[in-house]
Amino acid sequence: MAGKSTVLFPAFCGRGVKVEKNRTNDMTTGNPIKLIIMFMIPMFLGNIFQQFYNIVDSIVAGQFIGVDALAAIGSTGSLMFFVTGWLNGLSSGFGIIVAQMFGAKKYDDMRHFVAMSIYLMFGFAAAMTVGFLVFNVPILKLMNSPADLMGDVAGYMGIIYAGLLVTAAYNTLAAFLRALGDSKSPLYFLIISAGINVILDVALIRFVGMGVEGCAYATVIAQGVSAVCCLVYIKKKYPILHLEKKNFELRKGSMSKLLILGIPMGLQFSITAIGTIIVQSAVNIYGATHMAGFSAAGKIQNVIGMVAVSMGATIATYVGQNRGADRMDRVKQGVRYSCIMLLVWSVIQMTLVYFGGKYFTYLFINPSETDVIQVSVTYFHTVFWAYPFLDMIFVFRNALQGMGYGLVPMLGGVFELVARTLIVVLVAGHTTFAGVCLADPAAWIAALIPLIPYYFYIMKKSRGN
Repeated sequence: MAGKSTVLFPAFCGRGVKVEKNRTNDMTTGNPIKLIIMFMIPMFLGNIFQQFYNIVDSIVAGQFIGVDALAAIGSTGSLMFFVTGWLNGLSSGFGIIVAQMFGAKKYDDMRHFVAMSIYLMFGFAAAMTVGFLVFNVPILKLMNSPADLMGDVAGYMGIIYAGLLVTAAYNTLAAFLRALGDSKSPLYFLIISAGINVILDVALIRFVGMGVEGCAYATVIAQGVSAVCCLVYIKKKYPILHLEKKNFELRKGSMSKLLILGIPMGLQFSITAIGTIIVQSAVNIYGATHMAGFSAAGKIQNVIGMVAVSMGATIATYVGQNRGADRMDRVKQGVRYSCIMLLVWSVIQMTLVYFGGKYFTYLFINPSETDVIQVSVTYFHTVFWAYPFLDMIFVFRNALQGMGYGLVPMLGGVFELVARTLIVVLVAGHTTFAGVCLADPAAWIAALIPLIPYYFYIMKKSRGN
């Protein structure tokens, strides 16, 4: 436990607050299925609310401003995934180290890694803010962003870049909470900030008349609220995470251990995002109608896919704690049960998008915009059959990451990138929009090529030790 003098950041000093009950969640004992489901549900709801930020931006822009505004915001989705995915990957990697230390009950080491994570995340976020602000417009030009939308897109992304520090702060603090088995608290904070985002979106766009930049301001402010909520909650309710000044002292090998896992995970997110940027660039060739329809379909798919994303994040924590406790038998059980649950979900997922994708699109587009809606339907009918492959990525990738293996999951991202690039090069501008859509199924299948064999190799190797 923490010593007498405690801090969350160097600027936040004071004594730890007594807690009435243990708020951590030890996943090294108990029924794996129950543990996974109970952890996953708050994770799912939290991810839904996190997706809600950008979704609300798109809904408000599409309904109150028009198709061009939706296209402008929609075209930034892959770029935002690239930027925020890197930070999310880093924080997730750092969180796995924290989870392993927690599972091994090495609490002093755990707090030290928390402190080092804070240093690293601040440095990365600050550097990214400066770099992306400087190269904002050149990057958008490389993505084939239409000239008539450039002002809106550049303004929107500039504000998002300026708010990367608060984005990094929330992701990092939430990762610490989840590492200790608490997936509920980040959910509560996201619910609060999502409500703030909705209110600010409508107020800034409809009543202040700020346009798409109003959406960006609403998103950054709301994320800032969630970060502050996490910080205050940890300060008041988690003495085990209260840090002493000694925790911030540099130790040989500490940062390198974090970076060995964090950088491959960040790169894995970013490499995948580069692939989606390439696909978005190909879609942009077809014009604003296809950009808007592709954007709406992507956001619907992201929401429906949050079950698999949440299961993956759950497995990372579950495996991280059990690997730290040297319970590889429980690791195997957790992965097997997760695969079964996600395969069942994939059937539901395929049914929803194939038959209901058109109607989900009405959230973003007026039903009279039939051309835009047909673009979304074309995407869904082209990719729906590949959802089982997509869902399995999250299980095996996160299981490997939870065990501390970051290079092979990153290699899976490289396979994704190559597959998407090949499809785009072969079909973009030479065939119909449906041809470009095939880039996603190709990427999902390719990603599994290194992941599944390596997972079984590791499990076989662990039995021999």
